[in-house]
Amino acid sequence: MTELFNKAMRRRTVLGGAAAMAGTLAMPSILRAQDRSLKVGVYGGYFKDSFDANIFPVFTEETGIAVESIAEPTGEAWLVQLEQAARAGQAPADVSMMAQTPTRRGMTTDLWAPLDPSRISNFDDLLPTFVAEYPDGRLAGVGAVAWYITLVTNTDTYPEAPESWMALWDEANADKLGLLALVSNSFLLEVTAKTHMGGTDALDTEEGQLAAFEKLAEVKPNVRLWYRDEAQFEQALKSGEIPMGQYYHDVTGLAAADGHPVRSTFPKEGGILDSGNWCLSRASDKSDEAHVFIDFMSRPETQGLLSRKVGTAPTLARGVLDLTDEEFSAVSSEIDPIVPRYDLYTEKGDWLNQKWTELIVG
Repeated sequence: MTELFNKAMRRRTVLGGAAAMAGTLAMPSILRAQDRSLKVGVYGGYFKDSFDANIFPVFTEETGIAVESIAEPTGEAWLVQLEQAARAGQAPADVSMMAQTPTRRGMTTDLWAPLDPSRISNFDDLLPTFVAEYPDGRLAGVGAVAWYITLVTNTDTYPEAPESWMALWDEANADKLGLLALVSNSFLLEVTAKTHMGGTDALDTEEGQLAAFEKLAEVKPNVRLWYRDEAQFEQALKSGEIPMGQYYHDVTGLAAADGHPVRSTFPKEGGILDSGNWCLSRASDKSDEAHVFIDFMSRPETQGLLSRKVGTAPTLARGVLDLTDEEFSAVSSEIDPIVPRYDLYTEKGDWLNQKWTELIVG
């Protein structure tokens, strides 16, 4: 179980964009030569290894399309490489897994070839969160995998689980919290808006954003650690040194299964649901193969396989999945999630970072 925990930690670091950039492209692994093939960019390390071992062979066996999997750098760096290559008419990967903000930035240059939803058999079962569209309605990306950030506690310190994100503001929790250190990965503005301001629509205006910053600033006396190093908070949570905070649901569950006194709670306002998309480079000449691939990846049985083998949350509605209740709760929740306002980080990233430093972590 410790090995699984460490693997999940490595996967999370890469998915969250915190890993060091992979640099030059890793040597691709080709499952077997076929008349039809597809280059697929996925995050490296454990994540890519899991796809190579558990997902891509099933796809190739069913479709006869060989997958050349490529270890891609973290989202923004890969976006730059794809854009530069597309201007030269080249595609380092036909289909890539892209985080939400790079997906939207790629839309501004029409980097993504529009997808045909009629060729994705379970398209209507995708949760709306996992459909990325151009302003004119063209389909730019389809949800690949998802993961949750939840409210976590040390069970020795907190025998009863908290019910709400309001616990972050509770004076009884002074100097007890560990929170993610960046505005763009903590999504605490969204948590504040959902908990105190009626929903994330309150962030539509600069006035609302400033109000959220001011309300969030009230949490500061309760924060022991603004963390970038997940392992540092994980150790402090397990020991009880920092007994409450925000963390990744699946990793916390693995730690609990390994015997540590920790729990993950989906607050009544919802967990924070983050995710990545499958996007097709406009320079690719493999549109047919790409649609077959995305259709396969969007099936209930494939999403179930991902949850069991890779530890990701499904992108489809609960009712169509073959996951047991235990398997589903290990990676997801039926409580309406807090969905990050990726549009703000695309349009106002510099301003938000400045205010975050001035008002929250400075």
